[in-house]
Amino acid sequence: MTDQGKLMHLALWIVAGLLAAVFAFAGANKLFIPYEKLAKAPGGGWVNQFSPGFVKALGTAEILGAIGLVVPAALDIVPVLAPLAAVGLATIMVGAALVTSRRHERLHAVLNLAYFALAVFVAIGRFGPESFS
Repeated sequence: MTDQGKLMHLALWIVAGLLAAVFAFAGANKLFIPYEKLAKAPGGGWVNQFSPGFVKALGTAEILGAIGLVVPAALDIVPVLAPLAAVGLATIMVGAALVTSRRHERLHAVLNLAYFALAVFVAIGRFGPESFS
């Protein structure tokens, strides 16, 4: 592996790790904080547009995505799950950006698009030049 390849590999691991932490935290909040309390939290008004079951399912998907970004590759068990998890999380972020944009929450929409871009970076990097295979 070239020095540039090693640097890209490291960058992908760092971004995947940071995304995993963000999504694990966000998913745990959705899963374990009561629906009513989430809805009253700053930036939590979007929760009122969805059922409690959907919010819990979203939290579960985010936690599974966080695990999928890191664990399969780290343990070398079906490492293709890492870029697939990144694609799934990027898809969630498109939905999040649309919801926050419709609510005129521009800062949250931009943040969601930033997470989308980072997830796409991981997906492209791990499907492409820095795949685990």
